[in-house]
Amino acid sequence: MVLMKEFRIVMPVSLEEYQVAQTYMVMKMQKQNTTSTEGVEIVESRPFEDDVFGKGHYSSKIYRLQSKAPGWLTTFAPAEALIMQEEAWNAYPRCKTVIKCPYFTKFQLTVETVHRADKGHSDNVHGLSKAQLATRDVEIVDIASSARDYWSYIVGTNNTDLSQFTSVKTGRGPLLEEWQDKSDPVMTAYKLVTIDAPYWGFGNKLEQALLLGERALFLESHRNCFSWIDEWFGMTVEQIRESERHRNSETLELGRPTLVKSLEDFDQRLLPESEEIYSGQRAQLST
Repeated sequence: MVLMKEFRIVMPVSLEEYQVAQTYMVMKMQKQNTTSTEGVEIVESRPFEDDVFGKGHYSSKIYRLQSKAPGWLTTFAPAEALIMQEEAWNAYPRCKTVIKCPYFTKFQLTVETVHRADKGHSDNVHGLSKAQLATRDVEIVDIASSARDYWSYIVGTNNTDLSQFTSVKTGRGPLLEEWQDKSDPVMTAYKLVTIDAPYWGFGNKLEQALLLGERALFLESHRNCFSWIDEWFGMTVEQIRESERHRNSETLELGRPTLVKSLEDFDQRLLPESEEIYSGQRAQLST
């Protein structure tokens, strides 16, 4: 069964500011969660242009998340089961991310995002068919919420109380009851998540776990975007990407091992001696 759910995250920033906030947040969270054995490794990062999105930024990453695996998964799957390959096309205000797991070759998670300067009330920003709309579930994610679950503790480290937080540089905040309707500026990230794990016996459980994990990640990352506003406010996207390139160069100079050199190298490391478990097919961007 293919799961489809749309998360709408309202933010107290403008569309232009959100692009900067998102770029900064991704860079900082990757740095916080990366060690020599786990975390995020950037395989490729470059500009792209195609007939689907036009111009944007393409990235290919590998996520090693072994320590974050739920207990029931580790009872029958090896550590490689929590190694993910991500390809992302960021043509802001429209983005697409495709995540595959080389161990579970039939698995695919897709996140399609549309950013709008509204308060989360647009009904069909992704242009879904009537049949898709009938199965789509919608959830408004409140970044000021203090509710926590299992995945929030696994994914999140941000303990900032946004109902008490005020930005020094912008004066925005605190985020009190019904802040979404009162915020100016305001925008919404509409994230359509589609998960397909067609495996008998545990596929549905895996899909549900990943959906909850994505929700927790959306909440944590967007809480970070706002609580770090005094760090990124006034910067540009290019300044942040240049800082990331500089940091990656310093990491190599300091001698941290490069875990993979390319997607092809990554594929080969996951091939058992007797048979291939991963075909090595790259995710194809489609409408």
